[in-house]
This record gives sequence, structure tokens and C-alpha cells, in this order.
Amino acid sequence: MSPSPKPSAPYALPEPLLDLLSQYLQQQVTPTIEIDPTQLAYRWVGGRNGHLEPLAVNLFLSLDDLLGIATQKSKLVQNTRQFLKGYPANHVLMTGTRGAGKSSLIRALLQTYHSEGLRIIEIARDDLLVLDKIRAAINKLPADCNCHYVVYCDDLAFSGQDESYRTLKSVLDGSLDSEQDKLLVYATSNRRHLLPQLMKDNVNIYNGQTDEVNPYETIDETVSLSDRFGLWLSFYPMNQQTYLQIVQHYLAIQKEHINSTNDATDIALKLDASMNDAELAAGIRADALRWASERGGRSGRVAYQFSRFWTGQAQLKAEDNKR
Repeated sequence: MSPSPKPSAPYALPEPLLDLLSQYLQQQVTPTIEIDPTQLAYRWVGGRNGHLEPLAVNLFLSLDDLLGIATQKSKLVQNTRQFLKGYPANHVLMTGTRGAGKSSLIRALLQTYHSEGLRIIEIARDDLLVLDKIRAAINKLPADCNCHYVVYCDDLAFSGQDESYRTLKSVLDGSLDSEQDKLLVYATSNRRHLLPQLMKDNVNIYNGQTDEVNPYETIDETVSLSDRFGLWLSFYPMNQQTYLQIVQHYLAIQKEHINSTNDATDIALKLDASMNDAELAAGIRADALRWASERGGRSGRVAYQFSRFWTGQAQLKAEDNKR
């Protein structure tokens, strides 16, 4: 007599539905975050269910290469050194004109202080929901780990309907465990208060045309996020003299790099002559000012881009003249 078939579970779900349910749960659950203290920098990729991706950071840029922002640089360096020594330090918000060196300061800090335990984790604004999990992973590092982590968020700003900023508020200063010795947030933004401030809000308050019982709380809400950053650094457009100094500095860096890595000595001599000959130097000055005019302003970024354009152009001309 053959055995009777095994009865199926009375509440078993269809196989396709189980697959869809498993896929949904995987999308909603953030994988375990593991941090290697020997890795200098990470970037969060993949959204809510993403991961920390190790970065190969180019450490050629030093703090001495950043000109025209001495005050901002000094304050940021002091805050970072306090952080690395285990002394009280602040979260930092860097705001102001584009291309003034805000992001470059972060890379230069890593170049200068990575040997003292500075580590960077870059995270996009849309991924701030995982910030709590990153903080928890940092908190689980061994007690004798001498690494201090800066969570870096570039171009941080929110719309009036975006609620993800509340997660950042909690991490900065709001939750019971928000104070940590091994994590700071450094953010850059072109908007000082991160959230939009609308003229109509003020007009409605003054004219009594708002439905809110306490309308001034709306204004308080728009500035509450930026207030969580203890250190504000403002960056301003630079004058012509500073811009030209930065151009000259970056051209010197490019020349030094070519002289040390390129066997085409005539190219190196071409660049060396252009840096010392008064007539050619005046031509470079005019080209640099024209370049800034076409870009709509003077900044360290524009100066760096011009130095790459001019150096590449000089190399190409020297190469063509060899033929």
C-alpha cells in the first residue's frame, strides 16, 4: 500500500507571491553596515538598501593649495583638530558662492589629517534616512579605534515638502544619543538656512492671512535645521587679484607635475618659459580673466579649470610642433 501524500500547509502562499514578498522586504531592509577603520573614505550608494562603497581618494590637494579662504580654512582646521583630539567640536555648515573651495576643503582635510585618524563618509541628501544606521555602525567600532568620522554631505538643501531633513535634525542635535565623540557632520550648501524661506510667509503673517494659530513657528521651523550646526562658515565671491593668484598657483602645480612625470622636456621648458616671460605671463593673465568672464564669475574652481585648459593647450601645441 503506497503512503498517502503529505498534506500541504493550509495557509501556504503561492510561490510567485512569496517571491514578491521576499523582494519587497529586501528593498525595505538596510543591509548590515560594516566599516573598516583602515579605509580612508566611503560613499553611500544604492539608496535605502544600499551599502558603503570604499573610495580611492586622490590626496594631491593640500590645505596650502587653497588660497583666498584663509579665515574659513583656519576655523575648519581648528574644529577638526579639536575633534581628532577628542575635545568638544561642532558640526559644520559651509555656505556661500559656488566654486569657492567648500568641497575642496574636505578633501584637503583628509589629505592632511588621515594619518591622525580622520575618515570621511560621503552621503547624498536623498540618502540621509540611513544616517542613523551609519552612526550606529561607527558606534560599534572597537573602543581602541583611533578613527574619527566626518559624514560629508555636499550641496545640502531641501524643498518645503521634503521631510527627510528631520532625520538630519535628529542626528545633529535632537535624539538622546545625538552627542558622539567619533562622528561629526560637515555639509556644504548654497542656501544658508537649507530650507526655503518664502516672502509670502512673512506677508501672510503681517496681513493676518494665515490659518496657523502660531504662524511664527513656520519661520522657526525653516531655520531650526541650520541652527543645529554649531559652526557656520560663509564663502564669498573673490576679487580679481585673488583669482589671478590662484590661477598662478595652479599653473605652477601643473608645471611641477609635468616636469616630474613627462619625458618631453620641450613641453616642460615651454611651460617654464610661460611662467617667467613677462609677455607670455600677460597673455595668460588676459586669458584667465576672459575665461572667468565667460564662466560668469571668479572662483577657485574656475581658476583650477582654467589652469587645466591652459596647461593641456600648451602641451598639445608643443606636441604638434614636434611633428
